[in-house]
Amino acid sequence: MHSHIKLIKSAFLALSLLLTPFISVWGQGKPNSKVNGVQIGTITYSYRSLPDQSLEATLDYIVKSGISSVELMGGPVERYAGIPETKDAEAIREWRKNVSMDKFKAVKKLFKKRGVNIHILKLGNPNWSDEEIDYAFKAAKAVGAKGISMEISEETAKKMAPFADKHKMYVILHNHGQPGRPGFSFDKILAHGDRLMLNFDVGHYFGATGDNPVNVLNRLHHRIVSIHVKDKTGPKHRDPDKNRPFGEGETPLSDIFQAIKSNKWPIYCDVELEYNIPSGSDAVTEVGKCVDYLKNILK
Repeated sequence: MHSHIKLIKSAFLALSLLLTPFISVWGQGKPNSKVNGVQIGTITYSYRSLPDQSLEATLDYIVKSGISSVELMGGPVERYAGIPETKDAEAIREWRKNVSMDKFKAVKKLFKKRGVNIHILKLGNPNWSDEEIDYAFKAAKAVGAKGISMEISEETAKKMAPFADKHKMYVILHNHGQPGRPGFSFDKILAHGDRLMLNFDVGHYFGATGDNPVNVLNRLHHRIVSIHVKDKTGPKHRDPDKNRPFGEGETPLSDIFQAIKSNKWPIYCDVELEYNIPSGSDAVTEVGKCVDYLKNILK
């Protein structure tokens, strides 16, 4: 009798070991990078160093990094949707004006099935034709994004505000070092339209100004859809305004994340991997390290 029980236990153990990887894929395979109410994510630009830039590969990178919400670069999406492989601007313009949104809706489903939400689509340019700008908004809506992102400037704000109103979506403006320039004002730019929002790059802001980004968050959090997270040295450092692995720079990441957490601001916090990837590592590993670093801040 005892030998039968031992045999059954052994069989169950062997079966459980055999099924463990499948159970983890089915039951726990979907990533979750929301911690204490704060959504950590990444911009998929972080994976630019990897050889396969297809949409499917990009989605694999996101999931392997443990991330459940992203700012998605437009390139892989347009390739997935069948954009012509040509430098003929007119052919590309015609494709964008006439393409069906079915493939873009399929992108949303593909990502959702793997447990990843797309909160921003980085697609579009203020120099595009009106029809192409309309296309960018339609594509963003089809993939489930809140809007499209592009570089901040007053000219861009003026041009894009009417399109944001037309499509009832956001134009999400990203800063580099502009806040360090004399006369720069987020408020002046945002005043051009109610649907103009910020993708506030806290690393670039700190590297250019030395000011704590929490000051901007406190004042403009209602106009910030997302932040780009990087750890940089400040302007007074002996090697100023340089990207560092998380924890080795001077950006007050703990202040920033505690402010977002305690105020319950619905701001997406996206890792942008810009420091040099160490030998023997890769972008997926490094983005995962950045996510873990931020998760520890939020515990």
